[in-house]
Amino acid sequence: MPAVAEQTDAPAFVRVGKPAPDFEVTAYDRRKDGDEDAQFPTIKLSDYRGKWVCLFFYPRDFTFVCPTEIVSFNNALDEFEDRDCEVLTGSTDSEYTHKGWCDSHEDLGKLKFPMLADTSQKVAKAFGVLDEDAGLANRGIYLIDPNGVVRWMAVHDLSVGRNVEEVLRVLDALQTDKLCPCNWKAGESTLD
Repeated sequence: MPAVAEQTDAPAFVRVGKPAPDFEVTAYDRRKDGDEDAQFPTIKLSDYRGKWVCLFFYPRDFTFVCPTEIVSFNNALDEFEDRDCEVLTGSTDSEYTHKGWCDSHEDLGKLKFPMLADTSQKVAKAFGVLDEDAGLANRGIYLIDPNGVVRWMAVHDLSVGRNVEEVLRVLDALQTDKLCPCNWKAGESTLD
């Protein structure tokens, strides 16, 4: 039997129960339009310690499935805020491309959370969703607890949008800190 080479340069991807990789990137924040300095803030994941974070990646601006997801998360933002959860989204596009897309898309013009500009592709790579050949992120989503630990993650094919209600259901379940059975919903009995 041939010897198997030990792989020492394998990337360390995000894992549930482990700290999320910190990052620092420029973002576009639609809520700050008109203030050149404020609309392109630097965002660090560590700045969100003490709160839950829902971080989701999407492939590209000016596409078809992506705005349906971003608008759905935006429409549910009050529900995330009620759960003390910040929403962040991002792609490998620049902050200026994000701005141009929001300026040209009626529904994205109402965006109420920041869009990360991962132009270096380092954040998508650190979270294990970078398609290096295409230079874009797959549809990865992460729920990160107030201590910075990844508690839930899912990665979808580029053609399949996510279900915001399911993300909220999982967030509710995680926030109980109890055992929650299959199809559990907020208000139902837990297993302990």
